[in-house]
Amino acid sequence: MLKQITITGFGGQGVVLAGRIVGQSAALGDKRESTLVQSYGPESRGGACSAQVTIADGPIYFPYIQNPDILVCLSQSGYDKHFATLKQGGTLIIDQDLVRPHGAGDCFAVPCTRFAEELGNKMMANIIMVGFFTAITEAISLDAARRTVAESVPKGTVEKNLQAFERGWEFAGATLKGRRHKAAGQIGVVA
Repeated sequence: MLKQITITGFGGQGVVLAGRIVGQSAALGDKRESTLVQSYGPESRGGACSAQVTIADGPIYFPYIQNPDILVCLSQSGYDKHFATLKQGGTLIIDQDLVRPHGAGDCFAVPCTRFAEELGNKMMANIIMVGFFTAITEAISLDAARRTVAESVPKGTVEKNLQAFERGWEFAGATLKGRRHKAAGQIGVVA
């Protein structure tokens, strides 16, 4: 198994933390190899940033990613910069309120910023995205991701962040269920 993941957005969205949670979940929780390479501009907030995570069953000899299997975009500028690098047939995941995927074809979309605002803190959009990512890609296990989220967020915010993670996870479940019904030719709401 080899998964190369690029998470992109702008400073202040928690892109690097999301990448660290994914990589740490794979390494410590799932007992796989993982690397994290982070990139951000000189501005801490508002500037472009990305996290590149590689997960593998064996040694990883080169941590830099040129063509990710999975691209997660939390900003339009991140999408514009990185979409052309996504492998043919790769998985695109976007924040549906912040990214307009022109010409992208099929993608998975979650309103993570809106959900975070509904939960009372838009700074948790990255955790919602990690929950969504975990369910959609199965690149990391649910238990490892939950445990790593709990260990990675500030003390006193663990419950709220786990609630945010679950919101993303549940939305992904509903998304996948809807796609299965659509593929089976079922139309309308199915319980």
